[in-house]
Amino acid sequence: MKVLNIIDGTGWCGTKEQTYLISVYLKRRGIDSELALAENHIEMIQKVRNEIKLHFYGKHMGGISRFNPWILKKLKSIVQSKEYDVIVAHSSHAYDYVRFIYPFLKNKPKLVALRRSGYVPNIISKYLKYKMADRIVVVSRKVANLLIKKNFFPEKIEVIESGIDLKKFKPKEELRNEIRRKYGVQEGEFMFVNVANWQPWRKGQEIILKALKELPFNNYKMFFAGLGTESREARETFKKYGLEGRCFGLGYINDIHNLLQGADLFIFGSFSEGIAGSVLQAMATGRLVVSTDAGGIPEYLKDRVNGFIVKVGDSKSLCKKIVEAVSLPTHVKKEISEKAIATAQLYSIEHTVDKYIDMFNRLLSNGSS
Repeated sequence: MKVLNIIDGTGWCGTKEQTYLISVYLKRRGIDSELALAENHIEMIQKVRNEIKLHFYGKHMGGISRFNPWILKKLKSIVQSKEYDVIVAHSSHAYDYVRFIYPFLKNKPKLVALRRSGYVPNIISKYLKYKMADRIVVVSRKVANLLIKKNFFPEKIEVIESGIDLKKFKPKEELRNEIRRKYGVQEGEFMFVNVANWQPWRKGQEIILKALKELPFNNYKMFFAGLGTESREARETFKKYGLEGRCFGLGYINDIHNLLQGADLFIFGSFSEGIAGSVLQAMATGRLVVSTDAGGIPEYLKDRVNGFIVKVGDSKSLCKKIVEAVSLPTHVKKEISEKAIATAQLYSIEHTVDKYIDMFNRLLSNGSS
């Protein structure tokens, strides 16, 4: 079986993380998995290294790239040069590339489109874009139910939850003090962490700041990791809430698995998610999580069982849950941590890839059934 994975853009986020993991683990499972990407997608190139074959369709120059005829011509050439059985477009914009060239392909592979967010595409996208997909993969049951309720090709919907690398994201208590020293967390201070690119309108960083501002204590340091978290805009936002001395933007870092080891809490304020892989990563390392109930998060995060959960946008409740979480007796924290780890074990990348392979086999053996 020969599979071409396609991703758009540059930088790093949950979508890029999943594209990397799925593409590579398909290869490790014996699938002939290859990846088409922009030649300036440095982060992905460095991650993949020599694990799978890469194809470059041109340089990414923003959202307009997916309408660039030279890029489309190059991608069409890549697809036609090999006899792919399946094409997987790992994001909405990546799918744009494919839908423009697909009608002109002589041999048409099965086409899988990913919908990782909880947004329902408009009527134009529905019929001019997603109609040609053989399968539409969504990463949570909540997103699937939303699309089915809107009659968004329910016969094509397939739920395959995002997976995490449990070999990397696991408890390493021996690193706790080292990480805390590295980031200047003093004895008696709490270390809070958030992992998300700086997108306050979607990832809810300001919801977290509003909650922090109302805390009845100030012996903490809050670290935001992700693209743009080190930006001037982020620093000015910290200052806006009077938190510039306690909130720090780390920018993009490639050792999130280590950063998490020092944290007392992982705080997530997102407005919209598919399944929120960073929350699962934090749970896999045994961190206590306080999160909004965006997207598919409530499917695995259960309040006061394996973490803490509040309604989207509710900074006051987020503040209360932070106070509750840090105030718990040690043995209760340990119980919640152990249950969080057990939950995350159900979301291994190996399990995710098993589901993709099963879907591919069904598509190829039974047409579109």
